[in-house]
This record gives sequence, C-alpha cells and structure tokens, in this order.
Amino acid sequence: MPAKIIDGKLISAQIKDEIKNEIIGLTEKGSLPPCLTVVIVGDDPASKVYVGNKEIACEYTGIASKTIEMPAETAEKDLLELIGKLNDDKNVNGILVQSPLPGHINEEKVLLAVAPEKDVDCFHPYNVGLVQTGGGTLLPCTPAGVIEMLKRSGIGIEGKDCAVLGRSNIVGKPMAILLLRENGTVTVCHSKTENLADICRNADILVAAIRRPRFITADMVKPGAAVIDVGIHEVGITAKGNRKLCGDVDFDGVSQVAGYITPVPGGVGSMTIAMLMRNCLEAHKSQWEI
Repeated sequence: MPAKIIDGKLISAQIKDEIKNEIIGLTEKGSLPPCLTVVIVGDDPASKVYVGNKEIACEYTGIASKTIEMPAETAEKDLLELIGKLNDDKNVNGILVQSPLPGHINEEKVLLAVAPEKDVDCFHPYNVGLVQTGGGTLLPCTPAGVIEMLKRSGIGIEGKDCAVLGRSNIVGKPMAILLLRENGTVTVCHSKTENLADICRNADILVAAIRRPRFITADMVKPGAAVIDVGIHEVGITAKGNRKLCGDVDFDGVSQVAGYITPVPGGVGSMTIAMLMRNCLEAHKSQWEI
C-alpha cells in the first residue's frame, strides 16, 4: 500500500489559523499585534521571494510586518547599527536578517547582534542553548515544523528509532535535539557515517536533510517508516514552464515502502514560515509578559 502523504500545506494552514485566532483574542483585550521586522541586504531573487511569502503570512495571521531593504554595498557597521536600533524598539518583537548576506559582511557578527528575545529564527547561541537544555519558547523553525507534522499526523516519537541525515546548524543538529526532547532515540548521520543504509533501514522516523537530490531510495527505508524530506532541488522545467522540484528522497520509489512521507513541494517547506509566525507570537507574549 502506498505511503500516506503528510500534507504540509494543510498542517501549516491549521497552525496559521490558530495563530490568527490567538492574535485576534489578544487585540480584543487591548494588546498590540506582534511585529516582525525583516532586513534584506542586496537583491538576491530567492531571498526576495521568501521575504514576500513571509509578508503574506504576516498579513494573514495579523502580525504587523515591516521589510527594510538595504543595498548590497551596505557597510557591516551600518547593518549592525540598524539591528541595535531594532533591538531597542519595544514595538518590534521579532528581527530577522535574511541570508545570504553580501560577502563583506560577517554573518556571525550579525547573528550575535540580534537580541535573543527577538531572534525569531532561533539562531542565536543563547536560544540554541535553551533548546539543547529543554527550555525556551523560540524553536528553530524547520525542525519545529517537522515535529508538528509528525504529531498532527498521529506519528508517535517516544521510544522510536529516529535517523537524521545531515548535521547542519539550521536543520540537522536542532532536528536531532527536538526529537530527543520528544523521547526519540536518535542517530545523526553525515558524510563520514559508516553503514548509512543500514542505519536508515532501522529507522522508524527518517529525516533527510543532506542536500542531495533523490539520495534516499526505497531499499534504504524500513517498511512502514515515516520519511520526512527536508531537501528541495530544482531539477528541470515542466511542460508548462514551471520549475520542476524534488527532494532528498526518491519519492516515487520510497512512497511504495514507507508508511508516511512528505512531498516536495507541499511538505516541510510549507511549515517553516508557519513556525516563524508562531515564534513571532511567542516573542511578543514573552516581551509583554502576556
């Protein structure tokens, strides 16, 4: 029997509706809505599309949003000065500096400059540390989205063997921590991992985040497993002229073996912005002690 599709678009819509309703309730009690400020430096087309999607999600959920565009030649000190002003602005609850940044700007300095309580991407070491120790209300967006997908699809994590393919700071490492927080038994795999296929075949939950198109094949998947595909790759153009996308998982083959699977597109990618909206709301509530 083919795998059940985990519909990221549907789940993200549910989450955004929940956020919208909570914000309506807060504003009816006299609270200002949460406010997100996005800073984009340069004119990277993909970044502009992503920022546009954030603006749409903010408008839908009732989060006030502002986008500050700066030229690619912006000096690092000027960007850091702007972040400092946003940190001091009580009406700004979330700050997001869109990456990639121009090469002359030190991304680590920028990351550290954002006040932890306004770090809605959850990239600041302080927030990363809270996640590691089981605390914090701000969670890394993509990994948190994966946890929501599993829970809302009725897939238990506690006691399950979980394999995370990839060890990036954005997805792989925090994904492993969040699975551990749900009492999963986690193995993190990477380019130096031996017996990778065997580890994958033993996993009840397999999360692929390795940036290699269609790397996970049917023979690497345990029958009935939940397979979460975080990857996204452009692999051509459709007959209608649209981008043809795939993930890190060979969807056609794996869907005949797995019990659950996320599609690309329409899976994990749909969740990231929804979880960003949740972080904005949580930051707002924390800063105003609501």
